[in-house]
Amino acid sequence: MLTTVRAFLGDERIRFVLVGGFNTLVGYGLFVLFQLTLGHVIGYLGSLYASYAVATTLAFVLHRRFTFRARGSVALDYLRFQIVYVVALAVNTILLPVLVELVGLEPIAAQACIVVLTTILSYVGHKFFSFRRPSGGARSEPTARTEPNDPTDTTDTTDTTDTTDTTDTTEPTEPSAPRP
Repeated sequence: MLTTVRAFLGDERIRFVLVGGFNTLVGYGLFVLFQLTLGHVIGYLGSLYASYAVATTLAFVLHRRFTFRARGSVALDYLRFQIVYVVALAVNTILLPVLVELVGLEPIAAQACIVVLTTILSYVGHKFFSFRRPSGGARSEPTARTEPNDPTDTTDTTDTTDTTDTTDTTEPTEPSAPRP
């Protein structure tokens, strides 16, 4: 059973769905909370921005540690992570008024629709930008529970380093005389 769970959680996409689903519920729940309690003061865009501020911080910690198992510069990862969310927030900022003002949806229903698109955008952005590491660089850290050559460990450990020996092992020769 434990091996099945490890294999299941070994898939980055599954971890993203779990963390992203949890964080999406938290972010949407915060949006609803802000909209119902402060929406009359800050408006639906204020509710959106307040919920993003809290939810993106939580998402960064969970995605960096659990989903992508990233190592390296926390500050650089956080900056790249927020760039992805700024794009998602810009899309959200454009679509929310369109769905509320032009289509006539209530802000809470409109945000529920938009969450689907921004979730897809954020996965692509985080996978290929926020937590991406240079080819051959360490992207994820092995877990202490995983044994070497464990078939349930799906961490890519392929060494992409070129090991071709280009060293010239021939004896040095005297320079040859110029050709006429």
